[in-house]
Amino acid sequence: MRISVPTPPAPTPAPPRAQRRLLPGFGMTFGVMVLYLALMVLLPLSALFGRALGLDWAAFVEAATSPRVLASYRVTFGAALLAAVVNIGFGLLLAWVLVRYRFPGRRLLDALIDLPFALPTAVAGIALTALLGKDGWIGQALAPLGISLAYTRAGIVVALIFIGLPFVVRTVQPVLEERDPELEEAAASLGASAAQTFFRVTLPALLPALLTGFALAFARGIGEYGSVVFIAGNMPMISEITPLLILIKLEQFDYAGAAAVASVLLVASFVLLLAINGLQAWQRRLRNDSRAAQQPDVGAAS
Repeated sequence: MRISVPTPPAPTPAPPRAQRRLLPGFGMTFGVMVLYLALMVLLPLSALFGRALGLDWAAFVEAATSPRVLASYRVTFGAALLAAVVNIGFGLLLAWVLVRYRFPGRRLLDALIDLPFALPTAVAGIALTALLGKDGWIGQALAPLGISLAYTRAGIVVALIFIGLPFVVRTVQPVLEERDPELEEAAASLGASAAQTFFRVTLPALLPALLTGFALAFARGIGEYGSVVFIAGNMPMISEITPLLILIKLEQFDYAGAAAVASVLLVASFVLLLAINGLQAWQRRLRNDSRAAQQPDVGAAS
């Protein structure tokens, strides 16, 4: 006689990891996110535009395009652009050294890259002024040559290079870490020179990351104040930056004029933000295409 033993029910499979809810449902989470974003970002920006819209169009144009304001635009945007261009070259060089070489002190150098992020900008400005001034270590060496960096536009560029360099390095470094060095070795084995390998193999893959780092450094330079105000000299029409001019207008109780100038910087930052998002999407597509090309064709292999 056979005794049938009932089969225990199969365990219920755990839900996929993507479906597990660590936070409340989408509706509540999305609502809290939108509320926080509105209170912390959209509301202050709306107040800024509301203050600027208090002027009629002719007064707004006059406040945002007066000769002194236009001169500050040229100083701010010109210095930020030049600093971002310089950081492309040196940021790529630093990222390349940190990723492709192993040497004593590498971890320390890697940590020093992030120092401008953690250092208060006012401290950076004071340090650069003490270093580049006439009595500073570098300023004393350059003074006999007739070169003056402190209290000039050149000093502004140096300060913006200092605070913008980490953006380029930290944007390019992950791309280099994911990129296989065998690609450069294969190009060299096929007879390509070092310049051909760099410009035809390496640079196209790094271009989206370089442009993203450039845009981030440029955007940071436009709104930078603390590290620049001590070394700029702050001479109207010569070395006065736009953030300082906004502060001067506020101290003179010209709130509408300050809001008009600030809205111009805000629109420029928003345009740069859109460009950065587009560059990051381009970079993600290139990464996905590269990973798909490196995966073996399972169907063909079988």
